[in-house]
Amino acid sequence: MPRTPGGEAWPPADAVAAAAAAAPAAETPPVVERAEGETKRVERAERVEATTAATASTTGEALRRGLPRTPGGDPWPPAGTTALVAAGPAAASEPAVVADEVAVSVPAPEASTAVATADVSTPLSFPQTVFPGKNAFNHPKPAPEPARIGPFTKGQWAGAVIVGGIALLGAAAMAVLFVRWLLSLEPLQNFLTTYPGEYHLPDGAPVGFPGWLGWQHFLNVFLMVLIIRSGLRIRNEKRPTAFWTPRGNAKGKVSLTIWFHQSLDILWLINGVVFIVLLFVTGQWMRVIPTSWEVFPNAISAVLQYISLDWPTENGWVNYNSIQQLTYFLTIFIAAPLAAVTGFRMSGMWPQKAEKLSKAYPIEWARMLHFPVMLYFVVFIAIHVFLVLSTGALRNLNHMYAAQGSVDPNAYADNWTGFWFLVASLAVIAAAWVAARPLVLAPIAKLFGTVSSR
Repeated sequence: MPRTPGGEAWPPADAVAAAAAAAPAAETPPVVERAEGETKRVERAERVEATTAATASTTGEALRRGLPRTPGGDPWPPAGTTALVAAGPAAASEPAVVADEVAVSVPAPEASTAVATADVSTPLSFPQTVFPGKNAFNHPKPAPEPARIGPFTKGQWAGAVIVGGIALLGAAAMAVLFVRWLLSLEPLQNFLTTYPGEYHLPDGAPVGFPGWLGWQHFLNVFLMVLIIRSGLRIRNEKRPTAFWTPRGNAKGKVSLTIWFHQSLDILWLINGVVFIVLLFVTGQWMRVIPTSWEVFPNAISAVLQYISLDWPTENGWVNYNSIQQLTYFLTIFIAAPLAAVTGFRMSGMWPQKAEKLSKAYPIEWARMLHFPVMLYFVVFIAIHVFLVLSTGALRNLNHMYAAQGSVDPNAYADNWTGFWFLVASLAVIAAAWVAARPLVLAPIAKLFGTVSSR
């Protein structure tokens, strides 16, 4: 390779010939005449010449010269240096005659002595010229693991909600368009005419809602919200702050949160029993229990109308549509008893000595069903509130909270009485939600047992 841009290849082509010519010169020491001022230059030339002759290879192959070993120096190794293969022949020592009465004896190496040469097998050390960077010396601590809520971090949950919401909106839009096209077909139009979404109730079915039903509705919502709150707290509570022990049963010790949850369950069950009894005494059961097989095709018709956004226009004061009736039946007579039975199995009130009963109804079954039932109630409440507010909010709130209504669906469409009852009930529920903490619950729990911190 050239040593300068655009120069000749290095080393020159006559380097081998120069090295071969230097070999005989070692056998006959040269006679050098020099002036007194040239002594150092001649001695340096003699040393270089002797080194070149000593390192000559029997093959005559010169080494390739590389980069200098010192800044600004000559390339390494010196010109004409060859790899050592074998020692050269012995030669007699002859004196070198030097002018100006200075003589230097240059002895020739003996035959048994190896020829001295430069060792080029190990690279020489060189100064560091490249900075490796601060990360070569500083090792930063790894970032802490982000907190997780379940399997995902907060950012992952936010992304999942956003992506999932967009996907649900897209699926809902496609469902609406598809059902609208479906209902435009003549067979489906005939189906909607035959089954409009509701069927006639039996003769003697009551019209309207009595006052006790409004109170029952409020108490049910009040207790259900607190039950869901305390249930979620039990599920996520790792170290309770207070405990409750019943009188006369030290082994029945539970956390204060569990006591509160079970107490709410008992009140909710009492309210439910009263509600069911009044349903059958007053005949209101005919509004929530299907009395005809037509409920199923009418329920399908109502669902199609909801999906198409052309919602049913029944008057809830007189009758529910079929999908409402089936949902209320499922909630009152299936979901509520299932929640009660599974909760009782997991509570301390379950008889511990009933081994056969415990084996027939394992607690694992109860735990597997209890939480999904609670999720059903959460979804039911969300959909129920949405439909109440989106299908005539003032009219529906008057039915539910003020027990006011008429066979004319527009009679109470602008009456605000039920709305203000709703606002008052929500204020009571919010106050109970905030107050449901050990500082407030402990004095109440002491009326029924012992409260301790451990």
